[in-house]
Amino acid sequence: MATEKVYTDYFFDEPAFNTHDGGYIPLVRPDVAENKLNVPEILEPDKETDTDMYYTVVAQEGETQFLPGKKTKTWGYNANYLGKSIVFKNGKHIHVTLKNELPELTTFHWHGLNVPGPITDGGCHAPVYPGESSEIEFTCDQPAATLWLHAHPCPSTAEHVWKGLATGVIVKDDVEAKLPLPRNYGVDDIPVILQDRNFHENNQLDYLADYDPDGVQGPTALINGTVNPYFDVTTQQVRLRLLDGANRREWRLHFSDDLEFTQVASDGGILPSPVHFTHLMLTCAERAEIIVDFGKYKPGDEVTLYTDDVAIMTFKIHEFAHHDLKLPEHLVDIPDPEITPDTPVHQVAMSGMDEMVEMNGKKFDMQRIDDRQKLGNVEVWSIINTNDKDSGMLHPYHMHGTQFRVISRNGHAPYPNEMGLKDTVSVNPGEVVKLKVWFTHLGVFMNHCHIIEHEDGGMMAQFEVFDPDQPKQYKLMDMDTLMNAFAKERGVDRKDLNIPGMDM
Repeated sequence: MATEKVYTDYFFDEPAFNTHDGGYIPLVRPDVAENKLNVPEILEPDKETDTDMYYTVVAQEGETQFLPGKKTKTWGYNANYLGKSIVFKNGKHIHVTLKNELPELTTFHWHGLNVPGPITDGGCHAPVYPGESSEIEFTCDQPAATLWLHAHPCPSTAEHVWKGLATGVIVKDDVEAKLPLPRNYGVDDIPVILQDRNFHENNQLDYLADYDPDGVQGPTALINGTVNPYFDVTTQQVRLRLLDGANRREWRLHFSDDLEFTQVASDGGILPSPVHFTHLMLTCAERAEIIVDFGKYKPGDEVTLYTDDVAIMTFKIHEFAHHDLKLPEHLVDIPDPEITPDTPVHQVAMSGMDEMVEMNGKKFDMQRIDDRQKLGNVEVWSIINTNDKDSGMLHPYHMHGTQFRVISRNGHAPYPNEMGLKDTVSVNPGEVVKLKVWFTHLGVFMNHCHIIEHEDGGMMAQFEVFDPDQPKQYKLMDMDTLMNAFAKERGVDRKDLNIPGMDM
């Protein structure tokens, strides 16, 4: 039997790591007591039938005890910070009431969910104003996966996420349910949302004070909103649903003792085959589900999770029944439709840094459609990062409304853990990444760099998925309407409104 390949490097180009940013802020482990990892509760549906699920998702203000002393003013979904995990079942019709109890408008973007755009998708064209609600509905029609919900009110997406508007979304299906994977939520199946923050006087967040056009960072790691977290291990294997939910930070993850672990899923769901690692890098908005086997440890042992050389989480080993997990070499079949003949190759160039970021030489315009693809077609999108190889940065490219296949990186095979469905792919400076893209819903959708300050700063475009037999007209939001609303809600004149990012 062949020995399993174990990958021990981070794949991406080291000169482009965020540690080389001019504004890089290294993590510092706070000198405070350990805290039990917050495992978000499951959001209970308002009602569920054999065919439908009904939810109410509330964007709300709150206060969170991150550090000793004063509580931090935060925002969250059905929670003070972040939110409760939302579970959708593949094949069911989903009804969601979106309520805004914040003092200003926001949007509810379902990152990775294949739904119509632009309203259901929840980007900048779908604001929900303070004290108001909106209703969306869609059929969940995609494989089991770890997705997420976050605010997307350009150009204030980054500030809303910084305040806490992000939470995990889990899609379940019958295929994943038959695999021998841990799935006892909260015990051996754990969401791990990776973020960083900077705490100012009285433990408060101050986004404008920390603003950096290349991405806001903070020195304190927050894991599920927990500072210095620990998790009690009571089973031999634990499934971690990792999400890079940071505005800018990359996470280069590894365990003490270089403990091996196995990735079984990426953004869009289960991988075709398990991939084994000692070191794994996640860039903004990417997800990875990994299985960690603690079988060689004994009660009382501790295993530490690091990013670079900073400890961010401790796993405390307790008694557990020993049970070796036998993963099949083939996990699931991944859709791989043929490219539609005689279709154009879509070109996307991500360029610049700081305030100079652009996509295809332009800043984002809510009223402009930059590209089009016919519903049902399978077409190639070619994504280039024009940054200099020696001094540039990684740009994580995200497309709304689809889960795509990565075809190649500079003409070579994708990374070993990119063989499944993805919605976010990081592109090295000077690199061309080709994608196979198809859509199952009509609409106007956005594509952008997921360093959130870059998308707010204009490295974003939008495209229409169309059906020539059913032409549609869309009422698109405009910047003036959004800015006037923000100014009114914040009690300032439009000229005094301070939202960094795009030229308003």
